[in-house]
Amino acid sequence: MSLYPGLDAPRTKAYTTIWTGIFFIGLILGMAGLYTATKSVDYVWRWYQVPDYFYYLDTIETVSEIDGMISGIETKDGATLVTVKNPGETETYTLPTESLLAAKGDFIYAGDPIGSQKKWRPGLLLYGLWITLKASFLAIILALVIGILTGLMRISDNPALKWTAITYIELVRGSPLLVQLMIWYFVIGTLVNRLVMDLGFSKIPTLWFGILSLAIFTGAYTAEIVRAGVQSVNVGQMEAARSLGMSYFEAMRKVIMPQAINRILPALAGQFISLIKDSSLLGVISVRELTKITREVVTSSLQPFELWIVCAALYLVLTFGFSLLVQRLETRAM
Repeated sequence: MSLYPGLDAPRTKAYTTIWTGIFFIGLILGMAGLYTATKSVDYVWRWYQVPDYFYYLDTIETVSEIDGMISGIETKDGATLVTVKNPGETETYTLPTESLLAAKGDFIYAGDPIGSQKKWRPGLLLYGLWITLKASFLAIILALVIGILTGLMRISDNPALKWTAITYIELVRGSPLLVQLMIWYFVIGTLVNRLVMDLGFSKIPTLWFGILSLAIFTGAYTAEIVRAGVQSVNVGQMEAARSLGMSYFEAMRKVIMPQAINRILPALAGQFISLIKDSSLLGVISVRELTKITREVVTSSLQPFELWIVCAALYLVLTFGFSLLVQRLETRAM
């Protein structure tokens, strides 16, 4: 029997062709309108400079660390070994042959360039993307653990566990993430780092306070999703598992949670996609994630249109990729 009578009737080929054509016509018109709008703006587009913010060829100068005379230049395996010597010490530097700027017998001072070499380096946007990926991945893992534990506490018969979970959920969901970031960084972070430094350890990096704030904020919403998923499983499933001799925790692990997780995957995906986008707020506590890096590059390059469009596209790649991963998990779980 159909769940959607009248909505799942077979469609003709003409019907599919017409509506597919309407979609592409709308897409083309939208792109044409966007192109026309960009042409009407008095702005010089410099897309050719954008790749340099992902990966660029850097020229690295090799400078002498000591005062002295170049006592030897030896070429070996396509590289040149330059030896700088004075009465008290000797230093040897390896350089590409074609970049050598000094000759044997020259006297040089500390800080003088001897040569240079070119090396590919990751750009600022790639660095910001990596920080966003790292923060989002770790926050998702922590939020999932917090959410599952808190969700199970929320439906527990133990009053202490239940009211602890309710208090946490309501407190976290009742204030904006930006405010919580400020509290974690300026209040909790200051107190924790002061204690850590008094014990003789180094300060905890700012990134970890950002990850914790993201995880705790998302964990509250995840807990309610988990609670709803567990309660959506028919109570008879638990009774059947207990009648087979399973303990409560064994029944939850083997019977209830697998069914609940399968049902809540779409909601979890939406929540974690929001977490990835919320990671852009970490810039307010000086974490150089993708949005903050983009803002820095825009300030120095005066290319707001190209860079903000690229920034949005990178977030789209992250969120869309995560969405595809969750869809694949849903397919395998069915």
